[in-house]
Amino acid sequence: MGDESEWIKLPIDQKCEHKLWKARLNGYEEAVKLFQRIEDEKSPEWGKYLGLIKKFVTDSNAIAQLKGLEAALSFVGNAHVAGKTAGEVVSGVVTKVFNQPKARAKELGTEICLMYMEIEKAEVVQDELLKGLDNKNPKIVVACLEALRKALSEFGSKIVTLKPVVKALPKQFESREKAVRDEAKQLAVEIYRWIRDALRPPLQNINSVQLKELEEEWVKLPSSAPKQSRFLRSQQDLKAKFQQQSAQGGGESDGDDEAETVAAVDPYELLEAVEILAKMPKDFYDKIEAKKWQERKEALEAIETLTKNPKLENGDYGDLVRALKKVVGKDANVMLVALAAKCLAALASGLRKKFGTYAGQVAPTILEKFKEKKPQVVQALQEAIDAIFLTTTLQNLSEDVLSVMDNKNPSIKQQASLFLARSFRHCTQATLPKSILKPFCAALLKQVNDSAPEVRDAAFEALGTAMKVVGEKAVNPFLADLDKLKLDKVNRSAAARRKSVLCPSIFFILIFLQASSGPPKKGKAAAAGGGKAKKTSDNKEVIETELSPEASEELASRVLPASCLQQLDSSNWKERLASMEEFQRAVETMDKVEMPCQALVRMLAKKPGWKETNFQVMQMKLRVVTLIAQRGQFSKTSASVVLDGLVDKVGDVKCGGNAKEGLTAIGEACSLPWTAEQVVSMVFAQKNPKNQAESLNWLANAMKEFGFAGINVKGFINNVKTALGATNPAIRTAAIALLGVMHLYMGAPLRIFFEDEKPALLAQIDAEIEKMKGQSPPAPVRFTRKAGADEDGDEGEEQDEDGGGGAGHDIMDLLPRTDISEKITCDLVSKIDDKNWKIRKEGLDEVAAVISEAKFITSNIGDLSLSLKGRLGDSNKMLVQQTLTILQQLAIAMGPGLKHHVKSLGIPVITVMGDIKPNLRMAALTTVQAWVEQTGMKDWLEGEDLSEELKKENPFLRQEVLSWLAEKLPTLRTVPVDLMLCVPPLYACLEDRNGDVRKKAQDALPTFMMHLGFEKMSKAAGKLKPASKDQVLAMLEKARAVMPAKPAAPAKAGGGKGSAETSRAPSGSCEQSKTAKKGAAGKKPPAKGAKDEEDKTGPIFVLIPNAKEQRIKEEKQLKILKWNFMTPRDEYLEQLKTQMSTCFAKWLQDELFHFDFQRHVKAIGVMIERLESESDATISCLDLILKWFTLRFFDTNTTVLMKVLEYLKLLFTMLNRENYHLTEYEANSFVPYLILKVGESKDVVRKDVRAILTMLCKVHPASKVFPFLMEGTKSKNSKQRAECLEELGCLIEGYGMNVCQPTPAKSLKEIAIHIGDRDTSVRNAALNTVVAVYNACGDQVYKLIGNLSEKDMSMLEERIKRSAKKTAAAPSKPSATERPQREHPPNPNGTFLRKPAQEDPNKLNESSHPSIPKEFQLDLDMIEMDQSRVCEMPDLVQHKLDELLEPIMIPEPKMHSVSPHFDDLHNSTSSTINYVISQVASGDINTSIQALAQIDEVLRQEDKAEVMSGHIDQFLIATFMQLRLIYSTHMADDRLDKKDIIKLYSCIIGNMLSLFSMESLAREASMGVLKDLMHGVITLMLDSRVEDIEDGQQLIRSVNLLVIRVLEKSDQTNMIRSILDHLSMIENRSESELEAHLRRVVKHSGNLSGLKSDRGTEKTGLYTVRSDKIGSKENTKEGLTELYEFKQKYSDADLEPFLKYTSQFFQSYVERGLRMIESEREGKARIQTSTGTTVIPQHSVDSSLSSNNEELKPAVYYERLKILRQRQGLENTSRCCRTGLGGGGGEDDPQQQRPAISSLLSSKPPVASSTDMLHSKLSQLKESREMYQQEHNNAHSHSPTHGHTRSASPAANLDDLKKRLERIKSNRQ
Repeated sequence: MGDESEWIKLPIDQKCEHKLWKARLNGYEEAVKLFQRIEDEKSPEWGKYLGLIKKFVTDSNAIAQLKGLEAALSFVGNAHVAGKTAGEVVSGVVTKVFNQPKARAKELGTEICLMYMEIEKAEVVQDELLKGLDNKNPKIVVACLEALRKALSEFGSKIVTLKPVVKALPKQFESREKAVRDEAKQLAVEIYRWIRDALRPPLQNINSVQLKELEEEWVKLPSSAPKQSRFLRSQQDLKAKFQQQSAQGGGESDGDDEAETVAAVDPYELLEAVEILAKMPKDFYDKIEAKKWQERKEALEAIETLTKNPKLENGDYGDLVRALKKVVGKDANVMLVALAAKCLAALASGLRKKFGTYAGQVAPTILEKFKEKKPQVVQALQEAIDAIFLTTTLQNLSEDVLSVMDNKNPSIKQQASLFLARSFRHCTQATLPKSILKPFCAALLKQVNDSAPEVRDAAFEALGTAMKVVGEKAVNPFLADLDKLKLDKVNRSAAARRKSVLCPSIFFILIFLQASSGPPKKGKAAAAGGGKAKKTSDNKEVIETELSPEASEELASRVLPASCLQQLDSSNWKERLASMEEFQRAVETMDKVEMPCQALVRMLAKKPGWKETNFQVMQMKLRVVTLIAQRGQFSKTSASVVLDGLVDKVGDVKCGGNAKEGLTAIGEACSLPWTAEQVVSMVFAQKNPKNQAESLNWLANAMKEFGFAGINVKGFINNVKTALGATNPAIRTAAIALLGVMHLYMGAPLRIFFEDEKPALLAQIDAEIEKMKGQSPPAPVRFTRKAGADEDGDEGEEQDEDGGGGAGHDIMDLLPRTDISEKITCDLVSKIDDKNWKIRKEGLDEVAAVISEAKFITSNIGDLSLSLKGRLGDSNKMLVQQTLTILQQLAIAMGPGLKHHVKSLGIPVITVMGDIKPNLRMAALTTVQAWVEQTGMKDWLEGEDLSEELKKENPFLRQEVLSWLAEKLPTLRTVPVDLMLCVPPLYACLEDRNGDVRKKAQDALPTFMMHLGFEKMSKAAGKLKPASKDQVLAMLEKARAVMPAKPAAPAKAGGGKGSAETSRAPSGSCEQSKTAKKGAAGKKPPAKGAKDEEDKTGPIFVLIPNAKEQRIKEEKQLKILKWNFMTPRDEYLEQLKTQMSTCFAKWLQDELFHFDFQRHVKAIGVMIERLESESDATISCLDLILKWFTLRFFDTNTTVLMKVLEYLKLLFTMLNRENYHLTEYEANSFVPYLILKVGESKDVVRKDVRAILTMLCKVHPASKVFPFLMEGTKSKNSKQRAECLEELGCLIEGYGMNVCQPTPAKSLKEIAIHIGDRDTSVRNAALNTVVAVYNACGDQVYKLIGNLSEKDMSMLEERIKRSAKKTAAAPSKPSATERPQREHPPNPNGTFLRKPAQEDPNKLNESSHPSIPKEFQLDLDMIEMDQSRVCEMPDLVQHKLDELLEPIMIPEPKMHSVSPHFDDLHNSTSSTINYVISQVASGDINTSIQALAQIDEVLRQEDKAEVMSGHIDQFLIATFMQLRLIYSTHMADDRLDKKDIIKLYSCIIGNMLSLFSMESLAREASMGVLKDLMHGVITLMLDSRVEDIEDGQQLIRSVNLLVIRVLEKSDQTNMIRSILDHLSMIENRSESELEAHLRRVVKHSGNLSGLKSDRGTEKTGLYTVRSDKIGSKENTKEGLTELYEFKQKYSDADLEPFLKYTSQFFQSYVERGLRMIESEREGKARIQTSTGTTVIPQHSVDSSLSSNNEELKPAVYYERLKILRQRQGLENTSRCCRTGLGGGGGEDDPQQQRPAISSLLSSKPPVASSTDMLHSKLSQLKESREMYQQEHNNAHSHSPTHGHTRSASPAANLDDLKKRLERIKSNRQ
């Protein structure tokens, strides 16, 4: 009890593995109850027992084991995970249960095995049971046999694989244990129930007694087919169907099931293959060539013995087949012929499809040998040819059979027909299409009229069999010329065939009909009858006998008025005309059935007939002929009556048009091929050149209208050659035009027929052909109103069914071909097979010469195929290469006939694709492609050959084959079932060690699946190992998502069904009536097509609200992949497909992701058509559209790429028109990939991409496009780098330096790196870009680009110099609104400056000095004196002096006003803020004000202000850009209202105050930005124009307040650094008052610290009072005077502590004011320099100072004189400078002993900013003004000392300049 108390409380799973058997027993019992209680088969509870089930069945205690078996059975039946335990559990059952003495244990064990089979583990169970058959314990063997028998009995032969069971069965019959033999016997009986006689061959070798017993048991079995009684879990629908049938009485489908079972099991598959090549006698080939027939017989008998094995191992039987073929064809001993034929038959039967390689070589020989009359020989040959037929297809043998049908020997013709009859019996409607049947029927129809009765009978039998197989409807069109007697004989033969052959299947048909209800059966019969009647009345060609004149007149009199007939031959033309009018009215009202066409046209031929002299009457006659042909049942007999007359009038000027219409109508009635043939033969029998020329012209046009189907090219070519040789040029011209039309359909082969023409004529033909190149044949618009149209359509469909090679075969068949078999002699073959490689090469050279000489050859090449096959495996790779070249030559020469050699030569070429040498692999692939173009893919995929190649573990071979299949399979509509054989090796390739093989296998997987289906492929994966299976199934699921759709039936340009279907209805009422008749049968394909068309008329995009926002959100949250890759991977494709599925039309998505690029082009075309009508939906799906286009950028197809670029240009035009702006999400997903294509090798692509980039800047800020282009400059593609650099230059030129992101300095440094690039175009582009920067910001560019090598810097300077010359010579720059679209200079060495369309040479001479700016190149005196030149001044008026201060002309990008619904357009706060900030810098005042108002609204709300974080620098940059724009442009524009400018200023300052009120945001401002901002604000305070405006004073006060706010709230470190950095802007430190002041501060800082506190208090109070006065505009003068007096009183006082808290401007202002007062009181005026040049002051204070006559101190004079001398380069040469001024720098000079403070402050490089550009420009302008003033003064001086006299002040000079300009303007007015 103690022990029990230990385990009784344990969990069930622990009990089940307890060491005590009682505990285990208890655990098993509880487990059974638990397993029955769990309802969910996927419950996690099952997982606890996965590792215990084997212990359940292998328990060592017999009692516990029984209960364990019950628990295991319950587990297997209920648990979803039970399948994982199948192998180990069944193995345990076999070894530990089947040997138990208890019957109950064995029953449970067997039931467990069957249950595993039920849950889809049949293969695992069967393998374990078969392993048990090898166990030494007979009990286990018996139990395993019993389990197999029960499994087969319940599940059937489809679930239990019989081949391994049958293979193991003979061994069990040899067992010593009777129980084993008895159980084996019962299993054999059960197997026989399922497969019947297929079991006999494998058991033929068992004991005869046992075999007899089996025979007896087999006889006792019921004849009815067994049925599956137990079903798999996946067969529950089949189980329900079976139960339903049983409930209804059962037995309905017995016959069907039996037939299905018999078809499912092939005895051949149950046999083991025998290898016989190694067992052949070693002297066989010697004996077979022996002279004694006995020796040859011995050799053949040895082969016959070996070939009796029913299944032979595959191998190289080429030599053996060749030897047997030689005996059949050439041996004189008929007995040996029969024996060799039997060997061939046995080989074909043993190899089956694998013998197909040799079928084409042997069949012609056997057919020719039918000339033998001995029955035993004929019978052997019949058996051989029949066996060979089963290894190949009738199509492959068709050429050989047709070639002997015309043989003179009746025996050969008879046996060939009989062979066809036997072959037809094995065919179906699918395997015997009209394209194959048609030539056979034509040949048999000739034999029907043969003089030998046996030939006729054989032909009737073959035709009857064909009619029985494919039906009368398919055969009757070919029997149109057969008389009734013979046609009845064919029908009787067909009926006899039906009785004799199809009697067994009638039973099954009757059962099937009984299963259907009565009315549908009647309906079906009625439909069949209707079809037959329609066939007779409509489709069958109208055949008429010729009518006599009397009969014609009688028939015509019934339908025509009497007056009409009487006046037809009247001598009065008016009466004849009236008669014809009545004739026409009568024809128009006649019924089609009642119209006697032949009688009517014979009446028209009544005298004068076609010799009518009146053209009006003749025109009426021709019109009536057209009506009769169109409306009646017009036969060829009727056409023959009128054709001669029509042809005679076709060249007539007045009647020719009507004649051509009549010929066209006859073509519709009787088919164009027949009509054209008659017309051409008639017209060339005449001698009228006009008729000949016009007939050829009509024929050329008719070919375009009808298509080329059925045209007898050979007949036309002879006539065309005659026409080409005509003396009349019109005939030759018409013939050449006809050849051009024929070339559209025939292609290059057409020219071959005319290669022997004269060179001049050949040149004209080539010119006409050249015109047609690139054109495709037009779709036919007219069709023959006979069955021919439908037949042609069917044939076209069948031809193209195998996916290629069929389209041009009919035309290729027309070419004259040479039979080269006679030239392939034994000597040539022996040369090719020689041991010496040089002799082998000679043989190959001879073969190439033979093929080249023949040009076009038949498929009969004798033994050449076997010899060439041997050379493909030659050890000399050079010969392999030569052989491949010959095979490519063979493809062109043989054409479609190559199909016969695919197995013998094509498959060996695939083997070469695995060669280690890449050049051989490439040559092999090229050869295969050339062959496939001629043969199609069907023959390559049939049989096991391709799968055998894939099984070879050659990575090169597998890669090439899989890549080839992946390319070809998507183009096929159907494939042979043998493709399934390639699936196992395909799965093996998925796990190959070679990564490239695995990749190719994955690529091929979807293409296999599109034909085989997911179910079949997943079922095939079930045979793999568990680990492999899971991996393969995952790949299958992945491939399922990208599986391409099967291609639709292609439209036929030559009258095929596809192209005719849509346009057939309007061709005539006849077609409409035909369609109406077909409507009763309800044709589904057209209806489906119509539905598809309807679907395509709907919207292609679905507008889903917020769908794009959701996608953006998911990408930000990393729920989906970010669209960022080097090359697109499958997961990106799947993701895009999934996203598109919700908002794209399904048909459009299918087109977009189709494997065929033409479908992409078609889809883009539809998108272009719908772009305008679905613009809103397009915008909603814009991100997905752009993503799909990025995928196309990785394609190599130029056609698709050009279509993509076309769409993108239209798309961005639409987006710009709709005022849409790309989001960052859309831009990041698209722009980087667009830039990839800017480096495309094709100019047209690059041009389009550049155009798109230009348009892109209209819908996305250029500053954000700039970084993408910068990334593009890092590409390895030199073209891409060059193009990106050029585009960067264009952006800088068009939008200014503000586009350079993140900063100009950083961007320019990266651009400058490319100046040293190895590629010339990249260097030029980089130089041009830097020159564009130079044009924008001047010398500042040298600071921005950083350090360059000496070589690079010299190149840059040279380029800048050249650009400066071009700039000086160029006319004035157009305004931003007048600038043409960006255009890049074609000269790579040029700059980005736009060249004017035309330059005035007179303007080039106006420049007096190249260094003087253009604005100062005006000779005002000359302009005033020469009134004639006033007309040339418009350019001058456009330049205002105020604009001279402008640093750079920055054309504003196209900005749109901010929409109140802005947030609806943009999906993120960041992108919204970015856009609004970009509007702040807009050139439009209202736009800028609106943007500032929106930002101010955000800044005033504390809860929303934080969204500006991260955008402060961007906002401040935009702000001082606007300040600079106002200063340079708006303030100078008189057209603008100053109130608007003040309002804009107020908005800017208000925003700044709001921003700098929040310390957290203010501290984000960087040093460089603060520097620029302060510079802009100071410039505003100094602008005198602001003071003159109303409210200007208040604005300046606000600016002062803003400065204080900036100083208080911004980051102090950044603020101080920016202030200090301002000191670096001092151009000449020696003349700077600020520097002198700073020196004094440093000098006196120590002394000031010791002042008394009371004195300091006094000074502080006085300074405070005075500083308040100075800050006031009204008291500034008074405050400065008091401050000066205060300083005079306290000479040691330092103002630095008081001024340090004020702005830099205020400090400078105070110091300048104090100096001015000092100058006034000392009474010293400013002295002019010795050079006569006046220094122009920078500020108004300096201007007023210089105008005063008071002198400055001598030190100031010396200092300024020194500056001027330095500028003129005289510093080191003047004596006075060296002695008087101390320019050399004496030792006592303190400034020489210590560095300047400004130099210390500027030791760190200044921060580059946009303001630096302005400062640089101002400096240049100041220097230019000074130089101009100097030139001016020198020009007007009268003495050498004039330069020392004082000149007028600069202000006066400027005033004078303005006055003179005003005078010029007034003169112009």
